[in-house]
Amino acid sequence: MNEQIGMFTEVVTETKENTEHIEEMKGLIETLNEAALAYYQEAREIMPNMEYDRLYDRLEELEKATGVVFSNSPTQRVGYEVLSELPKEAHPSKMLSLDKTKDVDALATFVGDHEALMSWKLDGLTVVLTYRDGKLFKAVTRGNGEVGEVITNNAKVFANLPLAIDFKGELVLRGEAVITYKEFERINETITDEGAKYKNPRNLCSGSVRQLDPRITKERRVRFFAFSLVSAEGKEFKFRKAQFDWLADLGFQVVEHRLVTGASVSENVKWFADRIADNPVPSDGLVVTYDDIEYGRSLGVTAKFPRDSIAFKWQDEEAETALREIEWSASRTGLINPVAIFDPVELEGTTVSRASVHNISVMRELKLGLGDRIRVYKANMIIPQIAENLTGSDSIEIPSVCPVCGGPTVINDENGVQTLFCRNPECPAKQVKGFAHFVSRDAMNIEGLSEQTLEKLIDRGLIRDLADIFRISDHHDEIVKMEGFGELSFRNMCDAVEKARDASPQAFLYSLGIPNFGRANCGLVANYCKNDWEMMRALKADELVTIEGIGDVMADAYVKFFEDPQKEAMVDDLLSEVRLSTAYEEAGSKFSGKTFVITGSLNTYPNRDALKAEIEAEGGKVAGSVSAKTTYLINNDITSNSGKNKKAKELGIPIITEEEYKSL
Repeated sequence: MNEQIGMFTEVVTETKENTEHIEEMKGLIETLNEAALAYYQEAREIMPNMEYDRLYDRLEELEKATGVVFSNSPTQRVGYEVLSELPKEAHPSKMLSLDKTKDVDALATFVGDHEALMSWKLDGLTVVLTYRDGKLFKAVTRGNGEVGEVITNNAKVFANLPLAIDFKGELVLRGEAVITYKEFERINETITDEGAKYKNPRNLCSGSVRQLDPRITKERRVRFFAFSLVSAEGKEFKFRKAQFDWLADLGFQVVEHRLVTGASVSENVKWFADRIADNPVPSDGLVVTYDDIEYGRSLGVTAKFPRDSIAFKWQDEEAETALREIEWSASRTGLINPVAIFDPVELEGTTVSRASVHNISVMRELKLGLGDRIRVYKANMIIPQIAENLTGSDSIEIPSVCPVCGGPTVINDENGVQTLFCRNPECPAKQVKGFAHFVSRDAMNIEGLSEQTLEKLIDRGLIRDLADIFRISDHHDEIVKMEGFGELSFRNMCDAVEKARDASPQAFLYSLGIPNFGRANCGLVANYCKNDWEMMRALKADELVTIEGIGDVMADAYVKFFEDPQKEAMVDDLLSEVRLSTAYEEAGSKFSGKTFVITGSLNTYPNRDALKAEIEAEGGKVAGSVSAKTTYLINNDITSNSGKNKKAKELGIPIITEEEYKSL
């Protein structure tokens, strides 16, 4: 009897445990589907990738334990339903996703004694391309694995995609459309609404590739990396490596790859891991595929995965540390972001001591407080993030004034996301583009002062006005302690600033950033005034319009600039720090009315600017591209098949070498 009661109790306990597991599974499915919908279709991110992977793995574990799998489980779906106005098209065969592992040993076991191709698992949007008669015929997104969206017009403006190839049979290949980190940052900088900013390059790429207007896709410089040859009419390959080489010969940019064996998997995983920080395109792991195509086919597929390939996802390395400070970092949009400063820890081979907290909402969700014990990691082994707060004291105070200008701050709430903004329109942090223009090569030419460096100096309040750049040596003690700086970099920066104190009136005028006045226009003004600065700043509109190339709108902008009391004070402040040359040579007229384009490497001139200056000194113009107005194209490689050479030949424009230019 007691034995029967024990068995009954055990069954009840198992049933109760199973019920609890099923309820947990339902909750996980709802959470994961919500996160996937936001990430893939709405360009929002409601949880870190690390958290998504943890919940996904837990769901798979429960499905195996219970034997129950729900139809709406993300483990059973290849992709997500297409939601757009683009035309839809069914794929000839279902596009399967890949099984995955985070274990290097498991990856080595998968490869075994065979050879395999190891490549980046790019984090973008998968696209299937079809070429017919040597031209791009069709491009379709992966969609939900069965039905994709037709994006042919958008694919035609991918930055690196060949529209015509030297193969006339039907060619079908797959690859990843991606946007580089550099482009991601550039595009996000143009978006002033924090809630509208893209959270990662993958979301930006998805939105860019699926635009209804191809011009937007082109502006965002989407790139395509081929990772699989589906078919090539009349061509047979024994190995995937040969397929990759052939695609590269046709002009496709192929995903970076290496041949590996089971014995070399570990060292090659490390090889890729060591290059993550320098990889210009986002990647969330690696893909390993058997090189022998026939062997891979013989393995068949499961309901979800092909058996010839496997994905390796980076095992995020975590470390526990203590939060020491929240640094409030102002940006050019007026947004003030919290940055967590913590005791240094080693992650993925580098020392990490700071991580962005993104916004006030995230900071409050993490319940951060000084002294809290936190766990940190690098998302995709690159971007430091806070995984969790073990203490949760929630004691950080939100500043009421901007750390840069001291102006009042305001908390904005956009779609439930709270962000802190500086309300002062004249805040130096909002003028960083103007500072970057001032130090640029064609302006004051201060080497080493990148936009990123300027932002750091402005954020710390070390630069508030343009003239403060020339007083940077006053802040030695603070700058050498800043991240990325030291004695040598500080000394180099000061040397560059000192060198820039001597400037031409043309460069100085251009550095001020007067609307519509490019370097060439500033040169026209300087020549008209024979480098007399006082005359240059006192010019009136009726005088300016007499200068060839300057119209009414430009003249009005010029006069308004120098009549503005704040601008006048800024110029006077700068003139107390710089020395303008007064030497003037009458411009020649040898090249008057002639337009040159310079391309290729130079032999006798140190750089193109030197050659450009010489041409302009003789009354000529230098353009960036070949057109019907071009007089000469200067290129030492006359036989080159470059775009400029081809255009010049089409238009009948002479292509001359440096030596031929000198003999003119």
